[in-house]
Amino acid sequence: MLFIFDWDGTLMDSADRIVAVMQQALSDRGLAPLTDASIRNIIGLGLPEALRTLCPELPAAEIDELRSAYSRRFVEEEDVPCQFFPGVRETLDVLRADGSRLAVATGKSRRGLNRVLAGLGMSEYFDATRCSDETRSKPHPLMLTELLAELAVPAERAVMVGDTEFDMAMAVSAGVPRVAVDYGAHAVERLLPYRPGLVLSNFPELLGWRWP
Repeated sequence: MLFIFDWDGTLMDSADRIVAVMQQALSDRGLAPLTDASIRNIIGLGLPEALRTLCPELPAAEIDELRSAYSRRFVEEEDVPCQFFPGVRETLDVLRADGSRLAVATGKSRRGLNRVLAGLGMSEYFDATRCSDETRSKPHPLMLTELLAELAVPAERAVMVGDTEFDMAMAVSAGVPRVAVDYGAHAVERLLPYRPGLVLSNFPELLGWRWP
């Protein structure tokens, strides 16, 4: 069995930091602050797609500057690492011990994911990972179809675990079963129309889920 996880808002309790860093980056560029809700809404997208959604009126050059400001600020904030949600690491360890395969499909950049995995001592932990800057951003299904092909797993023997509409829509398009979490960036009411097989309020509840 293959479990494919989103990172921010699903495994890692990082949504508040993403919001704060984006507000700092906007200030650095002399731009007006946005609502926290609008920033939470784009969590899960690749950074270029997120910024174009947040600031559609900005020219490309300014988007690039804002992207650099965000990336710089985020690295600075990593001096104090974000933490996994309760029970995440223990649950992942149980899944691995039981013979499940684990993968990550994230809106983070490759550099960003590698940096956080190294900091956690998990660089070789997952069987495969895919980042938004090396494929198509969510909600396009390419991220999932590439992972399935790399690991030679049919879509019906995988599950996508995520906290946003982008995760759910991507999985639907790829024909992959879905598990939603209700504690992440998007309200659970936005995830239910995608018919997840399970909604988690606590991550360890995933251990009780079985394929249909």
